[in-house]
Amino acid sequence: MLTQRLALTFAVVFLANAVAAASFDIHMKNKGAQGAMVFEPAFVQAAPGDTINFIVDDKGHNVESIVGMVPDGAEAFKSKLNQQFSITLTVEGLYGVKCTPHYLLGMVALIQVGAASNYDAAAAVKQLGKAKTRFEPLFAQVVK
Repeated sequence: MLTQRLALTFAVVFLANAVAAASFDIHMKNKGAQGAMVFEPAFVQAAPGDTINFIVDDKGHNVESIVGMVPDGAEAFKSKLNQQFSITLTVEGLYGVKCTPHYLLGMVALIQVGAASNYDAAAAVKQLGKAKTRFEPLFAQVVK
């Protein structure tokens, strides 16, 4: 009887967590609503445990976390060129991402997972080229 209760409890907890997790698609495009070389959407607000799918709409793109724009305890990541990439983010904070070949052209995105615990550190990272101007409206969307 105790074994059945434990199994049932485990199943309920597991299923509740599986149902609660969401999935977000971010498209990598040569041209979008914000101009050339963009992630769409460029800002995503997710919960811990949600999965982010980076979809290659146009060839020549990848996704890479930006040094200094990943919360403490989270691992940096980088996809291969021209390949869809999915990541489940479990650590709360802001994740700045870029397309490595098109970073200077402003191909960046910002993902908020839960609380923006690393807001000051992420906002202080020096950006280059057009990435600087593209990040400004993204940070304005962060819920503090």
